Amino acid sequence: MTVKIVVDSSAGLPHHLAREHDIAVAQLHVMTGEDRSSTAGLSALELCAVYARQLERGGDDGVVALHVAKELSGTWSSGATAAAVFPDGAVLVADTGTTGMALGLAAVDAAERAAAGATVAECHEAAMDSLARTRTWVYVHRLDDLRRSGRITARTAMMSALATKPIMTLSSGAVELAAKTRTQAKALQRLGELAEEHAEGRPARVVVQEHAAREAAERLARQLRAKLPEGSLVTVQQLAHPLGVHLGPGAVGIAVRRAVEEPAD
Repeated sequence: MTVKIVVDSSAGLPHHLAREHDIAVAQLHVMTGEDRSSTAGLSALELCAVYARQLERGGDDGVVALHVAKELSGTWSSGATAAAVFPDGAVLVADTGTTGMALGLAAVDAAERAAAGATVAECHEAAMDSLARTRTWVYVHRLDDLRRSGRITARTAMMSALATKPIMTLSSGAVELAAKTRTQAKALQRLGELAEEHAEGRPARVVVQEHAAREAAERLARQLRAKLPEGSLVTVQQLAHPLGVHLGPGAVGIAVRRAVEEPAD
């Protein structure tokens, strides 16, 4: 038996990766209204059922749960409440401070450690190390949906309004303005520069996520493949539906995980 990994659907983890690494995906709630869609986090009861099922499948070896940042959703709080039902240390709910494929990449790293026989604490450590090496940026075509969702402060909204094509980032769970650009082309160029800067000359794993902006995402991916160090891997996929609801059509995001630094000789 092995430790089991749980991630919520804000990660946008592709089905084939979830299956390959035996990662359970807990679906956040998306409600479609007449004017616009909205999202809701998972309840403690729902997550208790998810964790219990994974503990059963893993022979009680433990569960590591990776959820959207607690500053953005009540899901983390629900997870912490649900984890308290089980024996101490059986379910570790990570304080991720992020969302999107930063979670997905961390889940895969943790699952690979689990497959190698690591303990629940070691799998949690692997996930947190992955998160520490990963940054997320997103180009927002229009701020309307993000502003209405309440995921950005009034100050951030005012600052972002000065840029017709703002680039946002997640910092300790808060959505903040990272760069101001005036055109989509400039925004994509800046995203590429940010990825290159974060890689620090090391190979990087980059996931480009898009919501109704496939052509722009593919263009950014080509740019990244040409600029990042040899050994880097860049893929393109759709943005997780719960995130697309808040970011709106035209959004293009990147999750960039740089390689582990080689120890000095």
